[in-house]
Amino acid sequence: MTDKNKKYIILQTVAPDYRSKLYNFLSNHLGQKFSIFAGLEYFQKTIKTDENTAGYVKIVNFYLFKRAILFQFGMWRAAIGAKVLIVELNPRIISNWILLIFRKIIRKKTIVWGHLWSRKGKTSPTNILRKIMRLISDKTIVYTLSQMRELELAEPSISVDYAPNAIYQKDETTSPPLRPESEINNLIYVGRLVPSKKPMLLLKAFHNSIMELAPEVKLYIIGEGPEKQKIQDYCKTHQLLDRVYTPGHLNDYNTLSEFYSSSFFSISPGYVGLSITQSLWFGVPMLISKHENHSPEIELAKEEFNALYFDSDNERDLKEKIISIFNNRSKWYNRRDQISQNCRERYSIEAMAGAFIKAFQNNA
Repeated sequence: MTDKNKKYIILQTVAPDYRSKLYNFLSNHLGQKFSIFAGLEYFQKTIKTDENTAGYVKIVNFYLFKRAILFQFGMWRAAIGAKVLIVELNPRIISNWILLIFRKIIRKKTIVWGHLWSRKGKTSPTNILRKIMRLISDKTIVYTLSQMRELELAEPSISVDYAPNAIYQKDETTSPPLRPESEINNLIYVGRLVPSKKPMLLLKAFHNSIMELAPEVKLYIIGEGPEKQKIQDYCKTHQLLDRVYTPGHLNDYNTLSEFYSSSFFSISPGYVGLSITQSLWFGVPMLISKHENHSPEIELAKEEFNALYFDSDNERDLKEKIISIFNNRSKWYNRRDQISQNCRERYSIEAMAGAFIKAFQNNA
């Protein structure tokens, strides 16, 4: 089947590796009727497409005004001809506006998918543009049940569903055997190494807490980005190379599973993103910066059950919280299985894909 005859298309800025399991699942379920069209780099250059994703079709991302605005090429015929088209709920993508309006005129089903609010939160002036996109579209898919309920109350006239923002598939992943409590000592950060994620705040807080932590406690900083060199230079300057590990970006499930299985807590020094679902999936509770514009996955965090909070940008408070969590080792260790099961029941690829399959096939 040629690209122009695809029935079901998802059009995104990028198709990163953390989305590959979703697109592979949809491709396996829908076959050649499905494709994911995306460019190679996101607005932030650190987010890139995994070109090995099943059903992937490469298109051109053309950025304007210092990457503030996007226009896409290479998908027009297929996107206009698709039976059902799902586009990104992002008002900065000009080509999506054109597709929404044109497909509305020719009465073809178009769905918007994405965050209910912009990264700047509910008060951002761009949210009115998101609302207009939702009104033009035939359906909106958001990331969480709480966002769906919020939207149903605010805009009762629109059709809305949610696709829980998952990374892993239930039937292909298992947790590694639970290690003895004495072998779970490390702290872990997984994410992009960019200023907005504040990895340097974590590193400095960890450095200042070392004298009060057991020598076997290590810090894993897993990811890539412009802050990585600064992190490595800091570790060299302060002789932390035997306590802090920076292996780069990792996506392999088994490799990440090994890192998480030896980690006592994960830490989000900046805003929480998709990493919370990954951490809790493995049964690892998270220490979270309290006052941030978190992504909607923050709904998973339940204080004193699977999460704790520290005062945002407060290195001293983060240090004290790091020290204090090790004073309650048995409490958190005994809860790992429960934390994992709670996440797996709510956030799986099967559950996420179900929303898209329903959206596609309800129009078949």
